[in-house]
Amino acid sequence: MIRDLRVCFVGDSFVLGVGDPRCLGWVGRLAARTCADGQPLTTYNLGVRRQTSVDILARWRAECLLRLRDGNDLRVVMSFGVNDTTEENGRPRVTPERSAATLTRMLDQAAGQGWRVLVVGPPPVDDDAQNVRLASLDDAFARTCREAGVPYVAVQSSLRKSAVWTREVRTGDGAHPGSAGYDEITALITPRWRAWLTVT
Repeated sequence: MIRDLRVCFVGDSFVLGVGDPRCLGWVGRLAARTCADGQPLTTYNLGVRRQTSVDILARWRAECLLRLRDGNDLRVVMSFGVNDTTEENGRPRVTPERSAATLTRMLDQAAGQGWRVLVVGPPPVDDDAQNVRLASLDDAFARTCREAGVPYVAVQSSLRKSAVWTREVRTGDGAHPGSAGYDEITALITPRWRAWLTVT
């Protein structure tokens, strides 16, 4: 049987690829590399700017159900968290506890549909205080995925050490990188992505 691979990428502006002059982001780069490796796939980019985990929870399953109804290998990649940790009125838009609980609920919903899931952690931004909150959320998401038996790609620590990522975010809008920054995050995700695709 020919493998009909279909993947929904669910998340925020980083999933959408905001800031990338090539209009690919890390999702487009992963898809291009996968096709170059000889594995055709259908991708659906369901990233929405400024959305928190709670916003995404409200829409993601219905959007994926519309797209993952055909094919014989149906998968979801989830990535969010930066907007959860953004402060409004002196507090994060979503508490870390609620963010982790929301991810748990989404993973449970995906399991109920029989969809394999890969979770990519939130990247750092040009705000030291927010990066502390992001590092904590990154740890919480990693624990949640470990408990659920779902692979998790942590990018926070590596990107904070990346001169390319840091420079592009700082010279951009303070959150999103340019093309070279998206190359950096794609390089971090690619090995885990390829390993995940081999599990059937």
